[in-house]
Amino acid sequence: MILDTLDNAARYCGLGERIATALNYLRDNDCTKLGVGKIPIQGEQIFALVQDNTTKTRDQGVWEAHRKYIDVQFVAAGVEEMGYANIKTLTVKKPYDELADYALFEGIGIFVTVPAGSFAIFFPEDGHIPGSAVDGQPASVRKVVVKVAV
Repeated sequence: MILDTLDNAARYCGLGERIATALNYLRDNDCTKLGVGKIPIQGEQIFALVQDNTTKTRDQGVWEAHRKYIDVQFVAAGVEEMGYANIKTLTVKKPYDELADYALFEGIGIFVTVPAGSFAIFFPEDGHIPGSAVDGQPASVRKVVVKVAV
């Protein structure tokens, strides 16, 4: 997992061309003005999912992980907490679904506050709970999740 602000995105472009494309897309677009839904960037290799969400309490969240895609989760407006745990420390709750590209887990991890202008990158080994409320207080969040093919 990586957590940083979009101001420092160039530091992570060495992780690969697709990650660089995802971060450049977020940097070069006003994500607060994008239409909600799926936006192709490079076909199914890289695409953005623009979401307007209300955060939920931690106990409503479920650990998830993906194998086909890396998640670059960018908070464009608002603030949320995101949970992180290596999947080796979690227990499988729902086995991997290849069509939907996710598995669900149970266990304990850490939570970090992700304010507007910040992003988190979750790799296949990174279990994560997105969309948790800061201090348990639900709030509106505009988020763009860029899916990057592994």
